[in-house]
Amino acid sequence: MSLTASLDESSVTAEPGEETALALRVLNSGRTVEEYRFEVVGACAAWSAVEPSVLSLYPGDSGTVSLMLRPPRDSTVPAGGTPFGIRVVPTSEESGTVVPEGRVTVLPFTETTAELVPRSSHGSRSGQHRLAVDNRGNTPVSVRLGAQPGTELARVVFAASELRIEPGRAEFGKLRVRPAKRMWRGTPVTHPFQVFATPRVAEDQEPLEPVLLDGSYQQEPILPRWLPRALVVAAVVLIALVGLWYALLRPAVKSAAREAVTPDAVRSAVEADKSASPDAEDPDGGGGPAGAGSAGGDSAGSGDGAPGPSASPSPGSSADAAATAPTSAQVRVSDAVGGGANTGTALRVPAGQTFELTDIVVQNPQGDAGTVVVSAGRETRVLSLGLENFRDSDYHFVTPILVPGGSTVTMTIDCRRVGRPVGAPAPSRCSESLFLGGNMRPE
Repeated sequence: MSLTASLDESSVTAEPGEETALALRVLNSGRTVEEYRFEVVGACAAWSAVEPSVLSLYPGDSGTVSLMLRPPRDSTVPAGGTPFGIRVVPTSEESGTVVPEGRVTVLPFTETTAELVPRSSHGSRSGQHRLAVDNRGNTPVSVRLGAQPGTELARVVFAASELRIEPGRAEFGKLRVRPAKRMWRGTPVTHPFQVFATPRVAEDQEPLEPVLLDGSYQQEPILPRWLPRALVVAAVVLIALVGLWYALLRPAVKSAAREAVTPDAVRSAVEADKSASPDAEDPDGGGGPAGAGSAGGDSAGSGDGAPGPSASPSPGSSADAAATAPTSAQVRVSDAVGGGANTGTALRVPAGQTFELTDIVVQNPQGDAGTVVVSAGRETRVLSLGLENFRDSDYHFVTPILVPGGSTVTMTIDCRRVGRPVGAPAPSRCSESLFLGGNMRPE
């Protein structure tokens, strides 16, 4: 081999946001002038480069290039060790490529920001806020949450006192501001407060400054300010209505009642009472309409006790009810994608009987895509549905569908895409179920 390449150090430490150089020595042990190209391989290739990128050497000469490591100071590059390699490619003989390897350790750093949403709240009993904390560092961080009310008239309570946040993620801490005393009425009172988010660090590291945020909660009275005015207005309106009744409507009603009591009205009432009194004093009730009705009742009830026409049962009704039998059936049909339609028979009607189809339930538990056709008999297509439009679908017919003897009720599946149930392995075929119900009766 006419090429020798080696790193000065097999491992190096890089600070995020800073530049670190690592020397690479190249020796041309061949007999001709050679030009070499350099490529960084590994996870650090996105933020690394070899300078210069091309090196020319005479036979027996050696040269040095620098691997420049520039990890960004953000959460995209996690802290920890990362292996890498530098591919040294001779231009004239690429088969003689060598790849010296090393390891770079990216140091951790912590950077957090926070935002109070919303900054101001209002309400009669409490105010609700959320503290959004972003971890912009390259290592997981635990953040302690706390608050300090501006006065003793309110207190701030967090739902959780600590958050653990992964790099590049944000977590929310819920907090509630409660007033010390309820305020039934009066002017709204503003309660200022301050919240802080403090990142936790190792004991051998310097403590980080907490992120401080100011907020406020406006305590409103439980009884709205417009309520006393509304009560006064309602009382005035009620008094006005009562006065209007006594002043105008009540005298008009009394006057109409007096005008209605006239001598003619009294005379008509007396005559009506006299005409009704003889019927009331008749002891045996003969000759009146009631007597006629009673006689009619006796004639209807007389005889040998045979029932009247209204009580006669329809011919054959009990026999039909005894011969009709509730019937149900079901079938499950599977079909593969691209293999053509597949048909399954749910019910075969015996000869000499008729099936009255009243209920159909079609189930698509996997969420497959395709078509399903339910047929009754040779020519009757009852349903034609798209599988992607439902998971469970049921149909009930007031007028039953008649399936003659010797015919069948079938379900045909044409699968276009196999669904995937939630929390279960992916199936290989479409699978649907048909349940039907009705009555079987003689023809």
